[in-house]
Amino acid sequence: MTTSKPRFLAGLIALFWALLLITQSVAAADKAPAKRTYTENPRVLIETTQGNIELELLPKFAPKHVDNFLNLVEQEFYPGLVFHRVIPGFMIQAGGYDADINYREHEDITVPNESFNGLKNRRGSVAAARRDDPDSADTQFFINVANNDFLDAKPNQPGYTVFGRVTNGFDTIERIELTDTHLRKGMAAVPENAIVILGVSVRP
Repeated sequence: MTTSKPRFLAGLIALFWALLLITQSVAAADKAPAKRTYTENPRVLIETTQGNIELELLPKFAPKHVDNFLNLVEQEFYPGLVFHRVIPGFMIQAGGYDADINYREHEDITVPNESFNGLKNRRGSVAAARRDDPDSADTQFFINVANNDFLDAKPNQPGYTVFGRVTNGFDTIERIELTDTHLRKGMAAVPENAIVILGVSVRP
């Protein structure tokens, strides 16, 4: 039995597209970070020019945010960035800008909101910064220096996702909180003297 040329060509084209899709899927899988499993809460050390801060991450409550933060730590994304927004009695924020207030570019990241996890924006909690879109968290995070209940999720209204808490270094946080700030490059509450992240590492 013979195969007509049009049917043969159609088969070749279908095979080509199938192979292309398989190749793209394999490449995407290679690029995507491996899914993490946790037997205990990861502990992270943030070293800054004002001292150290130790965090405990909470993957049981915010697994996607913890995964994203640890991926960035492993990529050494944070060293050289600063606490660029410091508001006494509210929070201190980092993870987006260097000492010259230049934005650090990164791969497209959008972390789905996990603010309905029961965790609250209390003093010492670590939460993800985001834009108006609840699912727009990426690299920036903040540490609450007060109980900021208005940032918590409400019925049918996502809040700011808490994914960790400070376990040590409250003296460092207080020094950062009370630093003098000014307006720079159109951004308010920027410390006059840069408070630089020197390193971020996972504790054994």
